[in-house]
Amino acid sequence: MKITVYQQLPKEAAKIREKVFIEEQGFCEEFDDTDCHAFHLVVFLDNVPAGTCRFFQGEDSGEYILGRIAVLKEHRGKNLGSRLVEEVESQVKKTGGTVVRLHAQQRAVPFYEKQGYHAYGAIELDEGCPHIWMMKKLPD
Repeated sequence: MKITVYQQLPKEAAKIREKVFIEEQGFCEEFDDTDCHAFHLVVFLDNVPAGTCRFFQGEDSGEYILGRIAVLKEHRGKNLGSRLVEEVESQVKKTGGTVVRLHAQQRAVPFYEKQGYHAYGAIELDEGCPHIWMMKKLPD
């Protein structure tokens, strides 16, 4: 397994997000302007792209936003999502960041809770899908 960090949206990440979020889950507004200034991670298994996510600096100093975590169906259950989250947290700490926030699909809350995130605020709909904000203060 290898995780690569990109400063622009690579075609491998775009294909994974299209497959998972558009084809599988039915989202329409998958790509946005944030893709232009976010860092993108792709996890490779035997040189084959298997999962992706992105992160970018938030509005508050030391805060970063994690999002668009997607693992291809045939690679789920291999802890790739957890590895992507860990790598984002490592990258954020290198920049001096102290907090990671994310807007989780309600059904994914247990996954993020296992990673040390806690939910806050009200449940909101994003393209009809319930989401909630979650956050984690990174250890020193």
